[in-house]
Amino acid sequence: MHRFFIPQPYSDTMTIMGVDARHIYTVLRMQCGSRVQIVSDDGVTALAEIADANESVVTVKCLEVLAESHEPSVRIVLAQGLAKGEKMDFIIQKAVELGVSEIIPVAMEHSVVRLEGDKAVKKAERWQKIAEAAAKQSKRDIIPMVQPVQTMEQMLADNPCDCKLIAYECEDKLGLKAALQKEQALKELLLIIGPEGGISETELQQARTAGALVVSLGKRILRAETAALVAAAAIFYETGDLGG
Repeated sequence: MHRFFIPQPYSDTMTIMGVDARHIYTVLRMQCGSRVQIVSDDGVTALAEIADANESVVTVKCLEVLAESHEPSVRIVLAQGLAKGEKMDFIIQKAVELGVSEIIPVAMEHSVVRLEGDKAVKKAERWQKIAEAAAKQSKRDIIPMVQPVQTMEQMLADNPCDCKLIAYECEDKLGLKAALQKEQALKELLLIIGPEGGISETELQQARTAGALVVSLGKRILRAETAALVAAAAIFYETGDLGG
């Protein structure tokens, strides 16, 4: 069943407008009586029936509030070093499908991509649309926020997570599983993943100073677009939110 996020507080009758309304009416060709799932901006998920529709506005009548949550018990904030080409698109899409709650693109020393000014703003807008589409497809209860591009220093200074993990290919003592077992009643964590060129010594020290644990993701070197997804999947598995 198709799911739509509505930027309105929950009520018995709600309206879907803009791109989503046009998609419902002209692409999906839904008519009165068709059913959809809606998620209001105050976090209520409901089964709804289309009462009226045109290409600009679709009015739905809510039939039943759905209590089941699709959100993981652990909130992961992914700080991803900027990757080139379409790799960032892929990382954001798949991270949202897995259950990541927030994504921070980070301009790191070894990032091949350099985004500034209008170019950075446009990229962030594109990534937010990718996150929204992935959230709809994977039946998320929220649309994860893709933050503006930040430096490593900005990201570490602004992030409130008590648990911080940074994946580093040269780490050979502490594995991700062992690091997670050190945390009691884990509810939120910051996961830092480097770009294609890896994390610099300066950035590694910045992370350590901010309280991050340096962890290994195994004996093999993973690509930037693989590392974030492997780490997120492992965290969700260990905390019982992926096949648990």
